[in-house]
Amino acid sequence: MDNTGPGIAGFRLTQHTWLTELGHWIDAISPDGRRAGALLFDRAVIGLPGVRDRVVRAVMIDQRLVLGGLTGLVPVADVVAAGDQVWLLTAQAVTPTLSDLLTTTARRANPAVGGVEAGGAACVLVETAQTLLTLHAAGVTHGSVHPRTVVITAEGAALLSERGLADAVRDRASAPGHDVAGWAALARVLAASFGASAVAELFERAAATAGGHGLAAARDVLIDGRGVLPGGRIGRDTLSRAARDRSAFAQAPPHATSPYGMADEGDIVTLRHVPEGTYGVDEGDIVTLLHVPEGTTGPARFAPTTAPSTGETPGPARFGPGVGAQEQGGETAAQRIWRSGGDAVTLQRAGRAARRSRARRRRTILSTAGFAVIIVGAVLAWLRMGDAPELAVSSVDVVAPKRTQGCDSAVVITGTVVTNGAPGEITYEWRKNLDEDVVRGTLRTRSGQTSYTLPLRWTLRGESDVRATATLRIVTPGPVRTGRASFRYKC
Repeated sequence: MDNTGPGIAGFRLTQHTWLTELGHWIDAISPDGRRAGALLFDRAVIGLPGVRDRVVRAVMIDQRLVLGGLTGLVPVADVVAAGDQVWLLTAQAVTPTLSDLLTTTARRANPAVGGVEAGGAACVLVETAQTLLTLHAAGVTHGSVHPRTVVITAEGAALLSERGLADAVRDRASAPGHDVAGWAALARVLAASFGASAVAELFERAAATAGGHGLAAARDVLIDGRGVLPGGRIGRDTLSRAARDRSAFAQAPPHATSPYGMADEGDIVTLRHVPEGTYGVDEGDIVTLLHVPEGTTGPARFAPTTAPSTGETPGPARFGPGVGAQEQGGETAAQRIWRSGGDAVTLQRAGRAARRSRARRRRTILSTAGFAVIIVGAVLAWLRMGDAPELAVSSVDVVAPKRTQGCDSAVVITGTVVTNGAPGEITYEWRKNLDEDVVRGTLRTRSGQTSYTLPLRWTLRGESDVRATATLRIVTPGPVRTGRASFRYKC
């Protein structure tokens, strides 16, 4: 990754970064001091034919939805190109995610999700279901619903990130059923976190309802069944506390009103306070790939300012720093870089080199040594990501309780999938020999992680003496692999 600067297009970058299949995410501070995020797309991804155009179209759809009143997405401030780099900048922090809170849970061996009681977990499911319903009603889908794309804000709200980006990269249009399956898998992951309990049974019932009757019915199951939750309520309070405890970045920045303010420390430059302009892409080379609504300046305001369009074709929309809002004559710089497909846009900056002071040049040299280690590590991580093999499943193992289960038992059957450690998506099915119900789901895999757990909660009631068998079938990636386990139910 060629991330050598303290900022991009006015966004200040922090040292908290992580890799995804899209590129390198970085926690950031927006120009007005708010928590934000920056995604530097993998060159191997954004450089594919048509990908950049599709990413821009997906972002512009998001911005129109946000202007129309949708509050369940992480708002995108801008998409900018700097040479051969393409950055997506968000107006909202993108950490912690639900995956982060689940990881915290595993370390603490706590049955509550990241220290959040059941009402908070139910809140995540209700809010994400409502957001997906709104997207589907607008004729679009998310395309990649999983714990890593569910962001928990400091206020406890559950927002979806990366909407449409996975589809843009793969040149596909996911069906609403793909989102429903992702949401159902999310509900089952949360159910497994609460063990054998009434809360887990509620979440499992919601997941099954989503597959058979849709997200609206599943959402209603959660709301109608909230009596089994502590206090009988669905709320954000514990989500907010868990988000703040999980990440120091979820707190308000200590100098939010002046993110760039720093004292001149002579020739000594720290990694946290780098003189503006010393490193990174020259601001004169940054070109926005979006358009600005007429009269808009500065960071976007993510609230509807006018009534939604009533059928007329909306005009060009653009948010965040970049090209001005006034009409441009002829072909703009943004249009040239969009048309050229990634060629660097060179802007004349006559006399700039002459104006740079000797002190700044000295600080540049000293700062280079400080950033060299970070650059080398980032490049190595970038190369490992670019050379990652395609996802493959090497084995499937299913474990069921060995002892006989008594009357009205809720049995948790655990499936373990071992992969080659590549990122991708696993599609799977759970089948039961005592009924025709098929539980379908998807699992997003991460680079470097090879083992994943797929739990199935099976509740049996009534008088019977049977041998129950659960079969886990991995549909994709091929070839199809299966694993099964059995237990005895006697009542």
